[in-house]
Amino acid sequence: MSSTPRIITIANQKGGVGKTTTAINLATALAAIGERVLLIDLDPQGNASTGLGIDKRDRTSSSYDVITGALSLEEAAMVTAVPGLSIVPSTLDLLGVEMEIAGTADRVLRLRNAVRASAARAGLYDYILIDCPPSLNLLTLNSMAAADSVLVPLQCEFFALEGLSQLLETVEEVHQTINPDLTIQGIVMTMYDGRNNLANQVVDDVRAHLGDKVYNTIIPRNVRVSEAPSYGKPAILYDLKCSGSQAYLQLASEVIRQERKLRAA
Repeated sequence: MSSTPRIITIANQKGGVGKTTTAINLATALAAIGERVLLIDLDPQGNASTGLGIDKRDRTSSSYDVITGALSLEEAAMVTAVPGLSIVPSTLDLLGVEMEIAGTADRVLRLRNAVRASAARAGLYDYILIDCPPSLNLLTLNSMAAADSVLVPLQCEFFALEGLSQLLETVEEVHQTINPDLTIQGIVMTMYDGRNNLANQVVDDVRAHLGDKVYNTIIPRNVRVSEAPSYGKPAILYDLKCSGSQAYLQLASEVIRQERKLRAA
């Protein structure tokens, strides 16, 4: 990898689509393959932090400190139980950060400035993943301003495409006005149940609309993946052999192949 990390924000304003699960397990899978990964938890709920075993009492620093400029990215990062994976955890302080920075000229650029000032640019990480809140708010805009690309988890359900157009419009607006380098990394279909005819129809519809932007890997509904966060573990550590873990490893391989093509172009 280059000394400059690839920054991918994982976003969908619709809740319950497997966004944080994808952030945790894609980060873990990339680390398992040998990449050096930093996950930034930008969701006040802090589920990515909890899912990686970071107890709330141990979060002495957080993404709030990074957004407000109190700490650098490295100072706020904590190691996880996954070799090669660190996290900037989230705390409920993030709930008030929008009010704090709303009046500042660089309010949308806080995270980008922190990332650019960071020693991460000197080769600490190969990938920086950002887990966004389930809304198109100032935190999500900060993540898109800082990112190279947006990865969108999309559930295999009837209303999957509802709201996606709004998200894609927001990405395009950020691309036009704030971050000309921002692209769509890809759409990953989640919560797939092959026994459900509707799920297959949704996958076909999304592929018809978005073509090669949709990853080949599909993340299945999987009980083991759902159980893992309550043990403070990514699914890949909780049960490597389950279908969900295997799917996230495939997704990580697909992301890396995609990156190699981009760098070779």
